[in-house]
Amino acid sequence: MSRRTSDSQKLFSAAAGGDRGSLARLLSLIESGGDEAREIGRLSFPLTGGGYSVGITGAPGAGKSTLTSAIIGNLRGGSTSGAPNVAVLAIDPSSPFTGGAILGDRVRMQDHATDEGVFIRSMATRGHLGGLSLATSEAMRLLDAMKYQWILVETVGVGQVEVEIAGAADCTIVVVNPGWGDAVQANKAGLLEIADVFVINKADRAGVTETRRDLEQMLELSELDANAWRPPIVATIATSAEGVDELWSHVLRHRAFIESNGDLNTRRTGRLRKELNTIIESKLEQRARAICSGPRWKSLEDQVLSHNLDPWNAADQMLERILEGPLQGPGE
Repeated sequence: MSRRTSDSQKLFSAAAGGDRGSLARLLSLIESGGDEAREIGRLSFPLTGGGYSVGITGAPGAGKSTLTSAIIGNLRGGSTSGAPNVAVLAIDPSSPFTGGAILGDRVRMQDHATDEGVFIRSMATRGHLGGLSLATSEAMRLLDAMKYQWILVETVGVGQVEVEIAGAADCTIVVVNPGWGDAVQANKAGLLEIADVFVINKADRAGVTETRRDLEQMLELSELDANAWRPPIVATIATSAEGVDELWSHVLRHRAFIESNGDLNTRRTGRLRKELNTIIESKLEQRARAICSGPRWKSLEDQVLSHNLDPWNAADQMLERILEGPLQGPGE
């Protein structure tokens, strides 16, 4: 056993015993990738399945962080001994300089900073398309293994993240604001396909009725199966927690619905399949990058540039080389 692996196991044991500093360190190792991240994933995997994940997504400025804070307050209920443990992953844009998270969503959740039953962590997207890196799935798995009953994943809400978070969570809340736009714009964003619950936040502003009507029209046109879940539409004012009780009652209803019809297991199985495919693609890419920096690649590249070999045949030859040995890429 390597010293690094031994250190990861010690941190894992300490985190399982309630050491929040060790948990924070484990999440940092997951973000960094490499052997230690793989070891943490190996330790976490058998202990998962008890937590329930909720994605909270929508356009920037929709009030997602404030709403997340209100949901934490609703779940914790004054931090009584019987309240469920809550973990939050706030997925921020990556700093172009350090690769680190820069928005600091935790600032908006300081009301819960002293609550031992709440763990909040910002994670960087690291330039990943859609905002969610492979590290996010591993981080969610670790928090599940640490017996957090509810795992809230708040996204930055740009690019393809709205679609991607749906594949990473058991339930997806899509947050919009009054005056959000017509049904065509909504359909382009792909929000109809991923939402399990719609929230019209900042409902003290004008335009709530029109926005609700637009969303209802979208749902009417979606031709949902008679037995399918129909996403409810909830109005909230996150700053005062108004409507959050109703919102969470719909999340619980949705959970009961997908547990009873087997859809929860289908979603989780699909997630694992997708993650496995993503890992394979990532390892192939790492292997390709390592080989493409070598002399064999330079020779093939020169043949293509001199028109002595077509790009497809060159690619086939490189793929044969990639698949010759173990897929152990840089940083692993």
